[in-house]
Amino acid sequence: MATNENKNGEGVTRRDFIHVAAGGVGAIAAASVVWPLVDQMNPSADVLALASIEVDLSSIERGGAVKVMWRGTPIYIRHRTEAEIAAAKADDSAVLPDPATDGDRVQKPEWMIMEAVCTHLGCVPVGAEGGYNGDFGGWFCPCHGSHYDTSGRIRKGPAPRNLAIPPYQFVADTTIVIG
Repeated sequence: MATNENKNGEGVTRRDFIHVAAGGVGAIAAASVVWPLVDQMNPSADVLALASIEVDLSSIERGGAVKVMWRGTPIYIRHRTEAEIAAAKADDSAVLPDPATDGDRVQKPEWMIMEAVCTHLGCVPVGAEGGYNGDFGGWFCPCHGSHYDTSGRIRKGPAPRNLAIPPYQFVADTTIVIG
């Protein structure tokens, strides 16, 4: 007759079963304590709702711009004119503090989408909607005097970098999703 023996030559006892069962119950108890602590680190519903926004571009006429908010950051969306596109492409060969071509900064030439936060001290630059386009036809930060061109590239002033481009994609010809 076969017997259940452990490595010490003794048979499997009720005590062995109790040890295994207690270990299993302990593991479940530990998981039930740890899970709420880990789960509370997930983003809340209001944060997830701001993670991306959908913007309809059909109401923005050529030469017009709108400002939308994404994750608490203002975003400028400008429907550029042919003259603004031509000026941006012509400035690709200019000496720039933060070199970038217009083609690297846009997905479609007629749409300039960028964060409206000056890279110097975080001010909000003004553009055509503010009545002053700066020395290069783009945006101007009145707080410290940074001038940006029609592609949002820094051209003059204390700002060290171009206006940032947020992650976005066209989901239709006149609809984008930012984020």
